[in-house]
Amino acid sequence: MLNSEYCGYLSICSLLTLLVQGQDDWGVTYTSTQICALKGSTVDISCTYRYPSRINDRITQVKEKFWFTRARNNDYVDIRSDPEYSGRVQYICGNNDCTLRITDLRESDSAEYKFRFITNQHNGKYTGSPGVTLSVTGMVQVSRLLVYKSYNRAELKCHSSCRLPDHLHYVWYKNGQKMERRTSSYSVSVYPADSYSCAVEGYEKFPSPPVYPPRVPSVSVSPSGEIVEGSSVTLTCSSDANPAASYTWYKRNGNRYPQPLSKEPQSIQSSDSGEYYCTAENKLGKKTSNYISINVKYAPRVPSVSVSPSGEIVEGSSVNLTCSSDANPAATYTWYKENQTLFQGPEGIHHFTSISSEDRGIYHCKSENQYGQIMSSPLSVDVQCKCNTRSNLLSWWPSSKGHMTCSNSVPGSHLNVLCTELLTISKQVM
Repeated sequence: MLNSEYCGYLSICSLLTLLVQGQDDWGVTYTSTQICALKGSTVDISCTYRYPSRINDRITQVKEKFWFTRARNNDYVDIRSDPEYSGRVQYICGNNDCTLRITDLRESDSAEYKFRFITNQHNGKYTGSPGVTLSVTGMVQVSRLLVYKSYNRAELKCHSSCRLPDHLHYVWYKNGQKMERRTSSYSVSVYPADSYSCAVEGYEKFPSPPVYPPRVPSVSVSPSGEIVEGSSVTLTCSSDANPAASYTWYKRNGNRYPQPLSKEPQSIQSSDSGEYYCTAENKLGKKTSNYISINVKYAPRVPSVSVSPSGEIVEGSSVNLTCSSDANPAATYTWYKENQTLFQGPEGIHHFTSISSEDRGIYHCKSENQYGQIMSSPLSVDVQCKCNTRSNLLSWWPSSKGHMTCSNSVPGSHLNVLCTELLTISKQVM
């Protein structure tokens, strides 16, 4: 039991005594102006009051006295008539003193309590203001004093926002089971599935919230469907932990010591594709999530085009035109000569089994998927005539009848020189 003269083992009272002095010696003196108490306990709020014994030869008599915290319709509400205090309040009053006792304290009882008395004198009413501030703390709490880095031990402390006397006994719980420990501190081995809580002995029905290391975090990505480059993406990591965990995201990159992400992917890029995981950590431990994959879809990049073989292309040879483009999903390709469609397919290769002079020209490739399409830069293909020896040219020359041209030969090559010689001879013969 608590009272305002002795603040007891479940509350802390202010040492300040406030005298509310009224005119002509009207007044209320509160023994304490600040009281802190634990939820579920009992508290006494006490005062003494004074008034003139006689006014105009009329003896002063107290007709009514009560405690209140609020007013209704400009009238003060006696706390005994307040349904929130029903069955929990009692007045213990004597001559010029009165104590309010509240049992089974609730957090909602935190308020400023004032004493008021009414006498038989004209305007003989008085309220002691300011009153007594009662703070009800929900429960005791467990905090970490020390965690040893070399092994999973922690020094825990049971405490309250109210200052509790040293002689109190405590009850400790591990995973809900009562432990044989009665002091305010407790050195424990902390494992991932363990939880610890405490209570003041005699008030076990009001234990602290349990403290425990983070459980395995759950991870998610939003939106949950297809992720397209440039869209907004949120990675979420959550873990049950007390104290609350702090979170760090990582992208899997094969390094032994990966670096944490400076930020989550937001306006997401193709380079953000990959596997991610997070860690949840509080003062009692650390836990790592499973991996979550992000596959970013995007339109094709500018295609690269090439011709094989890369050197001189001679009539009748086998030639490949190759088009490739980075895209997700993979692109399909279409080859064009000028504006004529030649080939369409997933491989991007157009094959000439035996290329001819008619195949010379400018080629383009188009790369496309469901997110877009893009054309390549132009690719020029030049096909040389198949006149590869002097004997072939000489055997062919008589039939040319002076209509020979050297447009298919490579300028400056030995074929071009030979062709030019034959052309000169042909003109002389004619």
